Amino acid sequence: MSGLKLFRTDTTSCGMTEVVPSLAEVEADVQGLVEAHMETLLGVRFLASEYGTGPVHGGRIDSLGLDENGSPVIVEYKRGTDAGVINQGLFYLAWLMDHRREFEHMVRDRLGGTTASQVLWSSPRLICIAGDFTRYDVHAVREHRRSIDLVRYRLFGSDLVGLETVASVSGGMQVARRARREPVAQAAADVQGAAMVELAIAVDEALLGLGDGVNRVQRKQYRAYQRLRNFACVCPPQRSKLLVYLKVDPADVGLVPGFTRDVRGLGHHGTGDLEVQLRTSRDVERAQDLFRASFAAA
Repeated sequence: MSGLKLFRTDTTSCGMTEVVPSLAEVEADVQGLVEAHMETLLGVRFLASEYGTGPVHGGRIDSLGLDENGSPVIVEYKRGTDAGVINQGLFYLAWLMDHRREFEHMVRDRLGGTTASQVLWSSPRLICIAGDFTRYDVHAVREHRRSIDLVRYRLFGSDLVGLETVASVSGGMQVARRARREPVAQAAADVQGAAMVELAIAVDEALLGLGDGVNRVQRKQYRAYQRLRNFACVCPPQRSKLLVYLKVDPADVGLVPGFTRDVRGLGHHGTGDLEVQLRTSRDVERAQDLFRASFAAA
């Protein structure tokens, strides 16, 4: 985004004016903007602002939320560049892991008991939103065994905001592709034979290979692929097909019976309004453009 230029066209004079990017005047402006639209911007349901961590810990978490997969989320903000934002966030993340019941009570009060019972403690997240980050920040997140997203913001005029993911790391150290395939292959093998195993592995590799910063989150009912927000959810294989849900508007797609389906308003596991039904490796190839479109939208 540091190299992104934005221009506004003037239809009356056929001219064009550059919209100069800027930082917020104060950190609270960034926080207020994100908290008011957190689900749209980050895919996170807002829970609390300036949450006090008690007299012993002595801190205040900027924002608390719950993401699309039920993972707890801490969001920390800085107006510009601040070398301490990651360590500060990790300090609060450690507190959160030691106060799970307190967090679940908050979720129950705001989002209901069912949601509270499904909080995913295996992958709590830290999202740092700042004017910029240094190369040392990017290196630091890759050394931590936590899920951390570094997000750069810019304001364009009075009505446009831009977010750019600078770095995104899933919980745990990065592992070899073969090791990442094992749980996918096992999930497929538990349901169907070799054909479903190969199909599940092909889909996994296609989604992970779309670009850097793709995180995979395993839930009982589905497997989410995340780039700050979910862009694909894969359900456990059925007898003869694999269902993938994408963040693609079905109205923008030429729906093909038996391959793509509009599931807006229909209940299903995971997130996304477009269902893609995969039965063969050829279907995976057919779905590549849809995978890329969903990845870009995230």
